[in-house]
Amino acid sequence: MLNVHYLTFDLSDTDDGIAILEAMASTSAAQHAAARAEALQIVAWAQQHFPHSQGPIDEGMDWDHDLQVQVEDGHWHTVTLTLTGRPHVMAALLAAFGPADDD
Repeated sequence: MLNVHYLTFDLSDTDDGIAILEAMASTSAAQHAAARAEALQIVAWAQQHFPHSQGPIDEGMDWDHDLQVQVEDGHWHTVTLTLTGRPHVMAALLAAFGPADDD
């Protein structure tokens, strides 16, 4: 299992069987690079393990992502990575990274 120290995960399912994983970290400016690197590590992992199936889910692809960074008052940086995917992609991703907590 790969270590993730800054990101927390929230997993939800849609009515059509697609999973949405939101990984988020809110950090000081000094920790921002590490939090962003974790998000990029997850995207790189997905690109390596599912290289030809990234794209819009509604067009038949298996997974897609959106990475957002916001800075509040120049001090706090929020990194939000939203992944959408079919069950086999999300199961593999969670096996590799694991949820941030057990609830």
